[in-house]
Amino acid sequence: MVAKVILLIVFFAMMIGVGLYSRKHTNSVNDFVLGGRSVGPWLTAFAFGTSYFSSVVFVGYAGQFGWKFGLASTFIGLGNALIGSLLAWVVLGRRTRVMTQHLETKTMPEFFGKRFDSNALKLVASVIVFVFLVPYTASIYNGLSNLFGMAFNIDYKICVIAMAALTGVYVIVGGYMATAINDFIQGIIMLVGIAAVIIAVINGQGGFYAAVKELAKIPSESAVTLGQQGAYASFFGPEPLSLLSVVILTSLGTWGLPQMVHKFYAIKDEKSIKTGTVISTIFAVVVAGGSYFLGGFARLFEDKATYADGKLQFDSLIPGMLSTLPDLLIGIVVVLVLSASMSTLSSLVMTSSSTLTLDLIKGTIVKNLSEKKQVFLMRVFIAVFIIVSVVLALDPPTFIAQLMGISWGALAGAFLAPFMYGLYCKWVTKAAVWASFITGVAITVANMFFNFFENTIIAGAVAMIASLVVVPVVSLVTPKLKEVFVGDIFKCYDKQVVVSSKKSLEK
Repeated sequence: MVAKVILLIVFFAMMIGVGLYSRKHTNSVNDFVLGGRSVGPWLTAFAFGTSYFSSVVFVGYAGQFGWKFGLASTFIGLGNALIGSLLAWVVLGRRTRVMTQHLETKTMPEFFGKRFDSNALKLVASVIVFVFLVPYTASIYNGLSNLFGMAFNIDYKICVIAMAALTGVYVIVGGYMATAINDFIQGIIMLVGIAAVIIAVINGQGGFYAAVKELAKIPSESAVTLGQQGAYASFFGPEPLSLLSVVILTSLGTWGLPQMVHKFYAIKDEKSIKTGTVISTIFAVVVAGGSYFLGGFARLFEDKATYADGKLQFDSLIPGMLSTLPDLLIGIVVVLVLSASMSTLSSLVMTSSSTLTLDLIKGTIVKNLSEKKQVFLMRVFIAVFIIVSVVLALDPPTFIAQLMGISWGALAGAFLAPFMYGLYCKWVTKAAVWASFITGVAITVANMFFNFFENTIIAGAVAMIASLVVVPVVSLVTPKLKEVFVGDIFKCYDKQVVVSSKKSLEK
């Protein structure tokens, strides 16, 4: 217990210290929200990765999908790395940095407003961000409940309040730069922790081959494989199509999430993009791939899980697997999950507060708002969002619990297509963006009430794919934006830069 407490104290002290150190980077709105657009490759890559993977992934998704798909759930982590990280950087990274700087935008709603010449789009996008990020923020705490109960035997409420307070302090004081530096530290902890936990858990089962052999003996519960043995140790698992829908939602979804895309706004230079792409991908392979790989052995630890009303509690699977580890290693795991949770929480509250201040209040409710007042308001709203998320996490009403499950699908379904197409294509129309907003939100929310699809994962994947089709189709039959206006936006890509001969051969 002493070792675990010491690890937590050291961890908390580092987070606060970074927040105080980063105060000098909060003199303006650009500094507070984007770190002055001067964040290097390592900080940006780790900020992207740690915002991507929270306790929801390590404790919730890894346990749930590992139980459902077995070792094939590892493909979810690899999909996150290749599609959610590598392709996201390649497709969106450079163009996002160039166009958002050209348009002088700091948030995704502001991008929609200026890119498509519509203040109404900006306001509606900011409302969507607010509605769906707040419950998503509350869900971050859920993965801590069983883990802290197992490690410290203390009240979950105390854990939630302490984590929220600590995160609030360093984000409010240090802004985006404090978040980025702490994300780097937290990312290192996550990498080391994941590797140590996998080795310890597998060794506890007699090694890798012994664990796979035992897993292969378990009869499948899937209707697809009709109870046969070996499905949970097979290459594609018992339900390949269901597995594919999870890969799509959890991987492609990052392309449309404002807290993820925001990281590209702050990139420093070309080297940061190239280096960041590699680092971010490797980070995702280890953290996401490792989490889902570990979850693939969940059925070997069924006796460690808990049940409520006769139903298995998926959030108890991973903590149950870890309960047999040495105390020092459990302490590392607790810090690992705290790191994953706090990094994602800080990213979400930063996105929510900047959106509310810059997109809803500035210019709409308050016409003239000085930079000093904008930074002050963002700090206030960060505190407000953290308090609201704590209240929801401590006593979540039923509809909020449902909303948590569809937040990812609704946000990505609404924003992914118009944002990506908006970076590349001049022909995207204002009506097409409205259509995407409506399609993404409508599919996921309607499914919550009418259950058109088997689960919210499939609904979210359908929402994203539908929006990718809707935007070009609607753009074909609706009025185009003025050529002069669009041409002025896209000229940012034609700006001439000087590079060395090793980058380009002169004609």
